[in-house]
Amino acid sequence: MSKIRIYELAKELEVTNKELISVLMEEFGVEAKNHMSVIDEEDADLIKELYEEQKKEAAEKKEIIEEYESKINEDISKQQRKNSKMRKGGNKRNEEKVDETPDEVIEMEETIVVKDLADKLKKPVVEVIRALIFQGVMASVNQEIDFNTAEKLVDSFGSIAVLKEQNVGDIAKEQEDEIDEIEDEASEAKETKRPPIVTVMGHVDHGKTSLLDAIKKSKVTATEAGGITQHIGAYTVDVNGERITFLDTPGHEAFTSMRARGAQVTDIVILVVAADDGIMPQTVEAINHCKAAEVPMIIAINKMDKESANPDRVKQELTEYGLVSEDWGGDTICVPVSAHTKEGLDNLLEMITINAEMLELKADANRRAKGTVIEAKLDKGRGPVASILVQNGTLKSGDSIIVGTTYGRIRAMIDDKGKTTKAAGPSMPVEILGLSEVPAAGDRFTVVRDEKTARIMAESRKEKIRQDHFQTSNRVSMENLYNQIQEGKVKELSVIVKADVQGSAEAVKQSIEKLSTDNVKVRVIHGAVGAITETDVSLAYASNAIIIGFNVRPDNNAITVAERDNVEIKTYRIIYDALDDIKSAMIGMLEPEYKEVITGRCEARQVYKISNVGTIAGCYVLNGKITRNCKVRVLRDGIVITESTLASLKRFKDDVKEAAAGYECGLSIEKFNDIKEGDIIEGYIMEEIKPKQL
Repeated sequence: MSKIRIYELAKELEVTNKELISVLMEEFGVEAKNHMSVIDEEDADLIKELYEEQKKEAAEKKEIIEEYESKINEDISKQQRKNSKMRKGGNKRNEEKVDETPDEVIEMEETIVVKDLADKLKKPVVEVIRALIFQGVMASVNQEIDFNTAEKLVDSFGSIAVLKEQNVGDIAKEQEDEIDEIEDEASEAKETKRPPIVTVMGHVDHGKTSLLDAIKKSKVTATEAGGITQHIGAYTVDVNGERITFLDTPGHEAFTSMRARGAQVTDIVILVVAADDGIMPQTVEAINHCKAAEVPMIIAINKMDKESANPDRVKQELTEYGLVSEDWGGDTICVPVSAHTKEGLDNLLEMITINAEMLELKADANRRAKGTVIEAKLDKGRGPVASILVQNGTLKSGDSIIVGTTYGRIRAMIDDKGKTTKAAGPSMPVEILGLSEVPAAGDRFTVVRDEKTARIMAESRKEKIRQDHFQTSNRVSMENLYNQIQEGKVKELSVIVKADVQGSAEAVKQSIEKLSTDNVKVRVIHGAVGAITETDVSLAYASNAIIIGFNVRPDNNAITVAERDNVEIKTYRIIYDALDDIKSAMIGMLEPEYKEVITGRCEARQVYKISNVGTIAGCYVLNGKITRNCKVRVLRDGIVITESTLASLKRFKDDVKEAAAGYECGLSIEKFNDIKEGDIIEGYIMEEIKPKQL
């Protein structure tokens, strides 16, 4: 008996996959996991008959309703004409009431002179005095009025009065939030289908760029003369009348950077895996980043044109990470493709549209625009330029917007084809000009009523960031873990594990996850081999995780970013020390007695072997300072080779107490002669600290 997939039947019946799955389960009692499930042809024929009957019934009902509506319209047409003027007037007043938002915020003291208030309002004094008389207040030009009187007067002119000590930025934000609430309530019923936003990830050299280029050439260049003329970090393609927006980002680093700022831009991730290479370290990173973000994945098994291609091997390796292909009984869609021959591209795009349909992505094109910055730069001729993605509403040329701590009025918009456009709807990427500064990737933008409001809100946000910098962060750390558990802030402790060898990484990962209790679940969201990198810190920041390093150290960039973002990195040489610390932190018994302080780092530039002395390393101090009494560890490619103390520290032929950043020095390490050029020598001291009060 022949079979048919649900999504194929849904396409034939011109209904959504979700609707068809619901009918199968409720009407026919057929279990259907998802749109890739198959049903017998007999069942399919019965469903077709059911839909044909429903269509006939719907057509008959439509005729009856149309006839009834026609009669009703005839009866009330006269009354409508009589009341049309009144209704228009009433609607106009209601619209004015909804749109009535203050044009300007007027700051003042408890009292203000009438003339000064007129100047602030930019109105003639006579007009202000007349308005006061209407309020029942008789006041001369130089007379003072109190704040309550002034507030009513200012309100009548369409502005708002605030005391000087009040935060103008907060008031402006409150007003914008009120308008947003009104628009949210009004837009729920008006939301319509929007295109999905897709990000492509995967290991380097697995064909991400080639796959994107193949899609561009087959779906964009065919319809646009000259193809893509300007790179704006995203582009849109048409697939059988359905639009798909692709984010052309540098990879999972940008994906996580956006998520860390609260910008969940991506709807679907295409994970590219080479059929001849299989799962690689960056593939694992991408899988973990997607899982942490809870974004659905479609696996594109690329390079199927190669003789060594083995898609079954890829599917087998995916099962190790909890991803089971749908043709193996799982729910992960795997599509064999070739960027070179364009094999499977249409099938991949079709799977994207089907997944988007299941997600029921919607937006209201008639409201004020909101969205996210994809990337931004400072252009020599055009000033700050930002590539943005509209996620809701319609952005228009001339709109005033606030973007993070930046603001501006849109002078021009360029679409993904390099053409100037006047408007951009939901899921549409555009490049905008007119901002005051360059925003950060992942910053959210919102259209506000005017440029002045945007400036006030931007300045208020900057001030809050400055204040927050001096306040204690709520990020999880070993020291505050117990307190956060008690306060109910932490239900799950996320950990990132990096180790020197794969065996250690797996052992540490399994041991840490066994520490879960009834109160807190310990979850390792990423485990890998190698030094702790900036990517690891970005993932930890986005997921509020701590980083555990076993026989590895963070690189310079990772240390800088971790300090800036307040991400905790703990390094160990013995696995049981790591487990004991986490266990102690969870029960509130962690009492650290010493704290490691990095004093400086230097790089071995030249190595000399001297008889009766040992190995001397000629070094350049990269940062901080190397002191004679400090302990040192030798790092090679981020892996700890040894830990010891300095045997000697010299500048030229003289013994010195320290060598500062930017200077050269010679040093030797006790009981260690295997220093090589390029090794990093990290100096540190152990500082005694008082236990924190719990």
